[in-house]
Amino acid sequence: MAAEQLEMFQLPNPCIQVCEAGPRGYCIGCLRSREERFNWPQKPAHEKAEILKRLAQRQKRREAFLASQRLQEKQQEESPPQLQLPGLEEN
Repeated sequence: MAAEQLEMFQLPNPCIQVCEAGPRGYCIGCLRSREERFNWPQKPAHEKAEILKRLAQRQKRREAFLASQRLQEKQQEESPPQLQLPGLEEN
């Protein structure tokens, strides 16, 4: 059984006061699930540390998704509109 490491500093609460659940149930502000948000001050340090690791991973995935969305939007803006004339459909 491994000894639990003592935290020298209190782990921060990731809440940024933007408390609204997104479509997948995670807070759009801090990216925590309801269970992860519930009773944050009473959670043991090792549990808080695990949650913070998951939040970092979620943040990276969100940033990658948003970057791909911006790239798609930029490509759509740069490509000329395609005219579709009646009777001249492409095969």
